[in-house]
Parts: sequence; structure tokens; C-alpha cells
Amino acid sequence: MEVTEVSYRIIADLLEARTGQHLTEGRRWRIGTALSGIFRERGITNIDQLVCLLADHSNGSLAQDVVEALLNNETYFYRDRIMFELLSQRVLPDLAAKRAETKRLSIWSAGCSTGQEALTLAMLFADNPSLWKGWTIDIVGTDISQKAIKAAQRGCYTQFEIQRGLGVTQMLTHFNETKRGWEPSADLRKMVRFKQRNILEHAGNIQRFDLVLCRNVLLYFDTARRSQAFNRIAEAMRDDGWLMIGAGETAVGRTELFQSVEGHQGLYQRAPSSLMQNTSETKAYPVRRKSAG
Repeated sequence: MEVTEVSYRIIADLLEARTGQHLTEGRRWRIGTALSGIFRERGITNIDQLVCLLADHSNGSLAQDVVEALLNNETYFYRDRIMFELLSQRVLPDLAAKRAETKRLSIWSAGCSTGQEALTLAMLFADNPSLWKGWTIDIVGTDISQKAIKAAQRGCYTQFEIQRGLGVTQMLTHFNETKRGWEPSADLRKMVRFKQRNILEHAGNIQRFDLVLCRNVLLYFDTARRSQAFNRIAEAMRDDGWLMIGAGETAVGRTELFQSVEGHQGLYQRAPSSLMQNTSETKAYPVRRKSAG
């Protein structure tokens, strides 16, 4: 479907104003495909007609539907499995030693989409019950998409979704097949909660996280907003915490707040020079007192 320059610019500006995401020229091709469902539902025949309808401010729901459709909610269980192996072998043992006295871990899955990443994190703990017995594990999944967060909170996956990334043993161990679909076990649910949030916005008094996953989110920001996102992440992290971004992303040369961990692509810790900028350890999210064991 042809997208004129004017229509492209209007739609790109709408997405950026609502989410901060930059719809680059290279992603222009997605517009027609992403919005095809809206066209069918509303009887719209072309992009220019859509833009005219968006100009009518009474169509607020249409604008929100367009934004939701343009967001990339692609996700699946154990996406980039090698990254989760890195968490299991390098990051979680380090945090287990550092937090041995309190036996508490807080993890933030930023850009969690429909919840598969956060639930995969929960499975890492559930698969090692003896190691994490008596621990309080609190995994917070956030996403700017209201539609995605509602799906994550519903926690019900189709046969196609459950098979993406999971073997039969994992499916049967951690999920229950119901009439609605595949639902996470109680052991996973008690570790995970979901909340709509824009990573670019100040969260006020924030919970400090031991580990932050922000994978394949920064790709959609321009330089200024990417820097803003790094600032928000740093504010939300403990001084000795860990940051994991996507394998195709980098913080090197993009921010002075984080330094790469040698030999581990996508893995970062706070840069020593940035620790002077710490904020006080207050909490916006209530901390759960439930164990993974």
C-alpha cells in the first residue's frame, strides 16, 4: 500500500508524540501492514483517508488504535536463548552471592510486551528451587502498550505462542492447559506482575532493581530519547545491579552511565563515575513478600 510523504510524516509524528518511538524511513513499509486490521474494522480504504480521520480530534480511539498497531510487540519465550543462559551462568549467581543476607531480588523487564520475557525469567528461578528456596523474587514487567499489558496480565497463551521457545517438558512443568489456552502455573504467577509504563517517563519514587532487561527497545529511539531511556534505567537500578540489552544493541558511545562487561555482549553494569548521581532508594512498586521456593 502506497504511503505518501505527508501521510507518513503525520503518522510518524503521532507515534513519536505518544510513545517517543521514531518511525524511521526504513520502517515506513510497516505502516500498511500494521494498520491493515484497522482498515478492515473501520472500513477505511487507504492511508490518506486514515490521516483525514485522524485530523478529526473526536476520533481519539482511532489515534490510540493506530499507535498500538504500530508498536512492535514481537516476543516469545526464551527469545535469544543464549542471553538467558548468560543470566543463569553469570548474572544470577553474582546476585545470589550479593543478596545472600536479604534473600530478595527485584527485576525489571522493560518493554515486556505480552509477558513472555518476564515469565521466562520466572522459569529460571522455578527450575532451581533448592538454590532459591526462601527468596523473595519480584519481577515487574512494563510496556507502553496497553493492549500488550492487558494480554500479559490475562496470562493466557495460544498453542502457537506456548510452543515458541518452549519444549514439551517446559510447557507441561510451568503451564496448565485450560479451555482458554495455556496459563502460567501459580509458582510463576506469584513472582511476576505487569504494569503499563513509558520507559522515558520519570516514575517518581522508584523501586531499585537488581537486574534490568531492556532488550530490543532502544532500537526505536533517536539519540536524544535513547539517552533519556538510559537515564531512567540508571535511576531505577541498584549501584551494583546489572543491565541486559538486546544482542544487536549497544550502550558503548551512547551513554556514560554504563560500562560493558568484557566478553559478554549485551551485558552492562553501572560505570563507576556514574554512581555519584544516585538517587535515594525509595519505592513506587510495593515489594512482595513471596518466595519462589
